[in-house]
Amino acid sequence: MLNALYEHLSSTAPVAVIIIAISLMLMLGFLMTRVTKILKLPNVTAYIVTGILIGPYCMNLIPEQVIGGTAFLPDIALAFIAFSTGEFFKLETVRKNGWKTVIITLFESLLASLLIFAASFWVLRLPLPFSLVLATLAAATAPASTMMTIRQTGAKGPFVDTLLQVVALDNIVGLVTFSIALSIAVAVNLGQGISINNVIDPIFKNTIAIIIGGLFGYAMTGILTNRNTDNRLIVSIAMLFAFCGICAAFDISPLLGCMAMGTVYINTSDDTRLFRQLGYFSPPILLLFFVRSGISFNLNALMSTGSFGSHPLMVVGLVYFVIRIIGKYTGAFMGSSIIGKDKNIRNYLGLALIPQAGVAIGLAALGARTLGGDMGGALETIILASSVLYELIGPACGKLSLYLSHSYSDKLEEITTVSETDANGAPLSAAEVLIQRVQSIQKELPEHEINENEQAFTEAAEELFNNNYNLFRHQRRNNRR
Repeated sequence: MLNALYEHLSSTAPVAVIIIAISLMLMLGFLMTRVTKILKLPNVTAYIVTGILIGPYCMNLIPEQVIGGTAFLPDIALAFIAFSTGEFFKLETVRKNGWKTVIITLFESLLASLLIFAASFWVLRLPLPFSLVLATLAAATAPASTMMTIRQTGAKGPFVDTLLQVVALDNIVGLVTFSIALSIAVAVNLGQGISINNVIDPIFKNTIAIIIGGLFGYAMTGILTNRNTDNRLIVSIAMLFAFCGICAAFDISPLLGCMAMGTVYINTSDDTRLFRQLGYFSPPILLLFFVRSGISFNLNALMSTGSFGSHPLMVVGLVYFVIRIIGKYTGAFMGSSIIGKDKNIRNYLGLALIPQAGVAIGLAALGARTLGGDMGGALETIILASSVLYELIGPACGKLSLYLSHSYSDKLEEITTVSETDANGAPLSAAEVLIQRVQSIQKELPEHEINENEQAFTEAAEELFNNNYNLFRHQRRNNRR
């Protein structure tokens, strides 16, 4: 019925087809989150599953023209994800861990990639170009899932600081190695052979992207100063889109440049409010991106061997899923041991690095677009299938790592430390100890910044209250007479 409507509107009102399809993607993606919420699953899983269900291999509710016309979504989604990651590269935090975080990142990201390459190229006998690109995607971790878990639990401390920096850095490692691997893969597929230019060219382009992204971030600091809330949002999104357009023109991923933009902005302005504003704006864009990724998911390919391998893609996906977890955990353990990190970080950091969704899916979409054909489709299919599995267990593992590392607790006595005796050494009552704990927590809470809208609302409420109060007093005086 819906397809018949699409066919009718395609000739009479083609714009209506696009609007209806996007509306369906948004509404059905939201409704699926009501189901996954009951099952304690993250929203990303709901969006991908929605895309699969309404895609061409199930209900086929979205026309091909809409899927093709939204090819820009991976770039835009990566821009928002990367910019928000830049918030956690404050100089004072980076100086605290410095090279130690870099060592942990190199171990956990590169070991995962090396193990995936060995398994796919030497064990599963997949082609070299495909094995290289697939291996580099193993380095990336999902910053969105990690941040969601940290915010939900209110976790903090050395473990959380290390985790946030490692997640941001391993996405940098993942993008650089992915760019190099993709360049080599394209050269091999074209029969050109591997040369030093396949390594130098991606590094040069990404370096230029970082420099330009940093300049954009510095410009944002000056432009957004003393702007009201609406204008700040408009200007920041315009600059993110403009940077994405520049990157697309030169066939560069916007990930590193947008991360540099966010890093420069937070260090030059110390303004965390913009990141919150973009966080409120980005959910519909990310929803459309993940739903579209699910629509592109090829169920038939998952059960087939493809034209370049002897194993079904489901087997390749399961191998990727298991080996990456082993590589992440082992690499984080080894890196933390070498630099002498606390046992809580050494033993549990690897658990928190399991989630993989946004960055990997975005890069897989870019890789599929570049490689094309069966190889590109297989790459996106494997990453999407494994991302669903990672999002099923990743947030739970992340929350477990935060709990085991004592980064958060639901017990008040573990959150705060207060004296249970008074100045004279006499024991305090349970109520007095509780009051001290509450006061201790209040001191740690950041001061609330009242924006223009809140201030106006407060003043209007106070004025209304005063008017009503004066009217009430006047009526009481009249009644007494």
